[in-house]
Amino acid sequence: MSEPLRCRIPAVATVQADDDTARVTRWDFPPGAETGWHRHGWAYLVVPVTDGTMLLEEPGGATREASIKAGVSYTRPPGAEHNVVNAGTEPFSFVEIEFKAHPG
Repeated sequence: MSEPLRCRIPAVATVQADDDTARVTRWDFPPGAETGWHRHGWAYLVVPVTDGTMLLEEPGGATREASIKAGVSYTRPPGAEHNVVNAGTEPFSFVEIEFKAHPG
């Protein structure tokens, strides 16, 4: 028997800045909200605004949970593919800064 289809609300993405150097997006996640599947084309930095618990769905059906803490940033290389879900009972937010690649 197949797993039932999950209906999740989308996280809210608000682009705060977008120029030749970087794109800055604030992500707001009510409980159960998701980004939807995506692949990062650029290296990026995440700055949590609030604490939260993320469920990361990864290719091949793998999942893992990660806690974020307000003000504790982390980076990831380009190519990351995932769906980010708020696995907690409280809303959380973070700011994502994508660094656009430049030749030379």
